[in-house]
Formats: sequence, structure tokens, C-alpha cells
Amino acid sequence: MSTIAENIAKVGERIREAAQASQRDYAAIGLLAVSKTKPAAAVRQAHAAGLTDFGENYLQEALDKQAELSDLPLSWHFIGPIQSNKTRPIAEHFAWVHSVDRLKVAERLSAQRPAQLPPLNICLQVNVSGEASKSGCTPQQLPALAQAVSQLPNLKLRGLMTIPQPTDDLATQHAAFARLRQLQDSLNLDLDTLSMGMSHDLEAAIAEGATWVRIGTALFGARDYAQP
Repeated sequence: MSTIAENIAKVGERIREAAQASQRDYAAIGLLAVSKTKPAAAVRQAHAAGLTDFGENYLQEALDKQAELSDLPLSWHFIGPIQSNKTRPIAEHFAWVHSVDRLKVAERLSAQRPAQLPPLNICLQVNVSGEASKSGCTPQQLPALAQAVSQLPNLKLRGLMTIPQPTDDLATQHAAFARLRQLQDSLNLDLDTLSMGMSHDLEAAIAEGATWVRIGTALFGARDYAQP
């Protein structure tokens, strides 16, 4: 068993225990492996250990990996900030985008989604912690944005995503994730996805309703940002 396979098993057990503790169905919680800055070989190992969904933050790095791994049946998720001039390759090469935070980006993704592909699954990123350094629309901007995006062709609005301020305080973790769930409930749209929780706080996220947890470090080890 490789180290990555062992790590996947450990994270899977954490997800299973968190689901059981909150009386949720383990099968309803997806493990999104965040492979940014990691080589294609690591993705290949993770796939061999059973994972199919991979999240990338950097477009060119992701496209290079997709080309190298084109022999594998992988589902690619874009989870990083989106520049307007990068929407076409994202629309063409990803199944999910978790980080839409403005209408202009959503409109471009819709217009540039190839007709032969299924609708692009979209999560709206919400800045629940109000950090100036974080991407995401504000809770106040969310209702109008969600209504507009839900009407766009070639996109399927699935739910919301957040990256709250890191903290070891469990109550603060729970509050941020509960806030995202409450915001989603208030939209009165047919949404089924909450993309929230990372290596250090996945238990709190699952307790508050996460359907995707985005896990990088706990699967692949610490990132070396000098080697993107």
C-alpha cells in the first residue's frame, strides 16, 4: 500500500466517523482530492487507490495534468480564483467549478461551454468570514447572484462553497459552515451541494452538511509552493 493509498484510507475513515457522529449517510459525502502543486504521478496513485475527483487551483498546471492523465476516467474540479480571460479553457476542460463569485464569470463559462458537453456544475463561493484576502461574494450579494446564475444555459447551479478563516476553535468552525448551510437554505433553489471543509476541519464541515470535502495535505502531504 502506497503512502497516498494509506492516507486515502485514513481520510475515508475520518469521513465515515464524522458521518456516523452526525447521523449522515457516508455515501452522500464526496472526497475531492486537491492535487494542486502535486505531480500527475500522485494523481495516478490516488486514482489507483479509488479516487476519481480531483481539484485544481492553477489552470495551466491542471491542463498539463489532464493531458498527461487522459487515459484515466477522472472528473476535474476547478477550485481556484477565476480570471475572466481564463474562462474558456475552464469551461472546456472541467466538470465542476467551485469558485464562481461574480456574474460576469458565470456568463462567460455558460457561453463558452462546448455544446457536446453536459452542463457545467457550478458552486458559488461565499466569503462567510469577511476576510479581505479571500475570494467569494458576500452573503448580501449571494441571493441576486444565485438567481441570475440559476437561469444561465449550459450551467447547473449545484450549491455553495466557502473557505472560512482557518481556526482550531471547533465552535468557530461549526459556525462558519452552519452559516453557509443557512445561506443555501434561504435561497429557495433546488441545490444539493455544500463544498466545505478541508484537512483540518472536515469533521465540523460534515456535521454541518458538507457534500464535498476538499482534501489536499492529508492525502498528498504538505505542498511545496516553490514547485507549482
